[in-house]
Amino acid sequence: MQFYYGPQMPLRILDEAEFWKHQEEEHTVVIRELVSGLEPEFVDALKKWEQALGETHKQVVSFIESVIRSGSEVSNQLYQQVLQLVSFCLQESESFIQLCEQIKTHSQAVSSNHTAKVVLNHIIRESEYFIGIARALLSSGQ
Repeated sequence: MQFYYGPQMPLRILDEAEFWKHQEEEHTVVIRELVSGLEPEFVDALKKWEQALGETHKQVVSFIESVIRSGSEVSNQLYQQVLQLVSFCLQESESFIQLCEQIKTHSQAVSSNHTAKVVLNHIIRESEYFIGIARALLSSGQ
């Protein structure tokens, strides 16, 4: 992601968060559908994550609408709220990665499914990509 968006930067990072939270939400379904015989504790955890990520996605969409309504002048308060939401999204993605790692290393159903391992690694890399974007924004002091 490029950082030359100026006053549109809050909208740009929210667009990224909106896209990646939706992706992570869909990834919970992909994992459940792909891994036949996935242990019930992982199925339950993925269902809870699907709901949580869906809620975060809705919150991001709400913030996008607020930023758009604010026009060319995003208040400092709204900007700080956007940064807090981005920080939450980053932490949520880190926790989602932890769950994916647990599934990859502790699931018997995954241990015998090479495709599932490849897909889980791909899902982890995609969430890491968003984390990199979010960290860059938060550390840049934008």
